[in-house]
Amino acid sequence: MVKVIATNRKARYDYHLIELFEAGMVLQGSEIKSIRAGQISLAEAYVQIDGREAWLMDAHIAPYSQAGIYNHEPRRKRKLLLSRMEIRRLWNEVRKKGVTIIPTRVYIKHGLAKVEIAIARGKKQYDKREAIAKRDVEREIQREMRKRG
Repeated sequence: MVKVIATNRKARYDYHLIELFEAGMVLQGSEIKSIRAGQISLAEAYVQIDGREAWLMDAHIAPYSQAGIYNHEPRRKRKLLLSRMEIRRLWNEVRKKGVTIIPTRVYIKHGLAKVEIAIARGKKQYDKREAIAKRDVEREIQREMRKRG
């Protein structure tokens, strides 16, 4: 059973997603409680690879109100749990020009917090306009189908 907590909606608008990976996260107790309460933002988040480890950077997990003095720092870097082969693959892709790794969503799977990360290439402005036009056409077609049916 998968319960989606947060999605990075701008990711699909700003980037071409090439390949998706699922990663676990090393979290403190107050962080998992905040995530389960839906208090996470992936808006400015990205993934950094330093050769052997992957880190989730700038993801904002709000402080848990009942943690008291044992609370966490909201924007600390969090280690991602990936296999050595996955990290090597991500490292090789990131070294290419114009390629980055971004988190696309955070979800709870079998009681554990997981993050879906994607190898992504930035879209050009004309690609974004094309996506908007395509979405508008799809919406118009759906409207017409509802009128007839």
